Amino acid sequence: MSILNNNPAAVDASAPELLLDQHVKYIQALDTKKNDLEYWLTEHLRVNGLYWGATALQILGHPEALDQDQIVEYLVKCQHDNGGFGGHIDHDPHILSTLSAVQVLITYDRLDAINVDKVVDYIISLQNEDGSFSGDSWGEVDTRFVFCAVMCLNLLKRLDDKRLDIPKTIEYIVRCRNFDGGFGSSPGGESHAAQVYVCVGTLTILGALNHVDADQLGWWLSERQLKNGGLNGRPEKLEDVCYSWWVLSSLSMLRRSHWIDSEKLTKFILESQDTETGGIADRPGNMPDVFHTNFGICGLSLLGYPGLVAVDPVYCMPRHVIQRIGLTDKH
Repeated sequence: MSILNNNPAAVDASAPELLLDQHVKYIQALDTKKNDLEYWLTEHLRVNGLYWGATALQILGHPEALDQDQIVEYLVKCQHDNGGFGGHIDHDPHILSTLSAVQVLITYDRLDAINVDKVVDYIISLQNEDGSFSGDSWGEVDTRFVFCAVMCLNLLKRLDDKRLDIPKTIEYIVRCRNFDGGFGSSPGGESHAAQVYVCVGTLTILGALNHVDADQLGWWLSERQLKNGGLNGRPEKLEDVCYSWWVLSSLSMLRRSHWIDSEKLTKFILESQDTETGGIADRPGNMPDVFHTNFGICGLSLLGYPGLVAVDPVYCMPRHVIQRIGLTDKH
């Protein structure tokens, strides 16, 4: 079965083309900029950055562009005795970097390189009595961390662990739902498109999407599109390429992705490319980074841009990888 999108989006003839080769070179060059201050200021995001870069290359159809053995060796060094992964070697473990490490290792089919049981122990240790999850031992709570925990355990086929209280987790996510249909970072928090993604994703994985009013939330999400085609995260905010993923993936899970103008969004993402260095910025004219490069490319995949590998809207990983590990396609 083909791993390419089979539903190509209409592409505006006036829109620029995807600079595929330049984006590959941009990602390959990221680890060579050790004389730049930015490289060291983002040290705590190194594992997340590997996930963003590796995923973008997978969706671009160039998984060979990075040395996978070298990446696996590095990730192994980032795992702590408690099972969690730090954002870099000798950095404290956190659920965000733990998920990123697991996603890369599964994509490369190299889970055998780490202690999976300890990863599961670490994640379950972070669940709180109300069903929420802390990000690390310091106790910060956010719906992002719930999603990371649920996604990671599902990728590892360990959602059936008896220590995990799934009903309470569902109850907690439902408590984060607002009057406008959206979700916040915690109960009472303002609706935000990124939090909508993690909450809808959690409920999708747990088979509890019935708690969402798809039409109401689909309307709120479609209202995030501005006149220039870009999407924002909240009302009255600027458009940003990363919301091409947060909004569109949520709409895909809700089966409402046709509620936005895909042609205008495609053009906005393509106009945010850096034609000199490669990479994609948050909006046209700004400096590119690997975060927006990944989510811009994944957004284009969801839009059915020709030639890209299909991305899974829940896991933000290549769809063929999700199929390879045998997860049921419920979305």
